[in-house]
Amino acid sequence: MKALKFLPLLLLFVFASCTTVRVATDYDKEANFNQYNSFAFFKPGIDKAEISDLDKKRILRAIEAELSAKGMSKSESPDLLVSIFTKERERVDVYNNSFGYGWGWNPWYYGGYYGSSNVSRTPEGTLYIDLIDAKTNNLVWQGMGSADLVTSNMEKKEERIREIVAKILAEYPPGTPKK
Repeated sequence: MKALKFLPLLLLFVFASCTTVRVATDYDKEANFNQYNSFAFFKPGIDKAEISDLDKKRILRAIEAELSAKGMSKSESPDLLVSIFTKERERVDVYNNSFGYGWGWNPWYYGGYYGSSNVSRTPEGTLYIDLIDAKTNNLVWQGMGSADLVTSNMEKKEERIREIVAKILAEYPPGTPKK
């Protein structure tokens, strides 16, 4: 009966872990991030990203929305150039559901073993967002977000891309308090 009380908590944990976006950032400590007020997309870098053109458009729209929300504007003569690249891999999780039984306290008295293993394969993608100083062409900030990919439903895919981009750019500029 006690196990049934924990079932909703377990289901919440399982569903919450499916929506997790793991984020990491790195930046040039010498860069003055207060000087960057405008941006443009770096087409040569974006063209190299190995994803569909439709997904590129979704990512770029999400980046533009997030940077605009931070008070930056898209410009023909930008302070920052924005580039992206992606990596995809298959995450494999193995779950061992096994149990045994025995008698007494002696480890040599072992009565049996029952169990099974389940293997789960999930496509996982990593999006890198590079911010390059337009005057020096030096990388000043990089954000990386890894998450399970949604491929079956266009609306869910777009929502997932917006979530990943938002979590990555929540770390920009460095040193700002998180919401």
